[in-house]
Amino acid sequence: GSGLMGGEFPGKLRRLRELRGISRRVLADFCGLSKSAVARYERGEQEPTIRVICRIADYFDVSTDYLLGRKENL
Repeated sequence: GSGLMGGEFPGKLRRLRELRGISRRVLADFCGLSKSAVARYERGEQEPTIRVICRIADYFDVSTDYLLGRKENL
């Protein structure tokens, strides 16, 4: 699929959050979101804004390319 919905983002977000023992509420609060928005991202039902993707990357100290499943190739 195209976009984030059919990509790796939903699974990567959930795995990062669960591996680090972070609740949806804590991540939501950091990103200025509702807990239900985080759940929708993890289910691939809603795409985050660029600002939110950057906040999530900052929170987990990963690159936005990693979250989006982008390759480093030009």
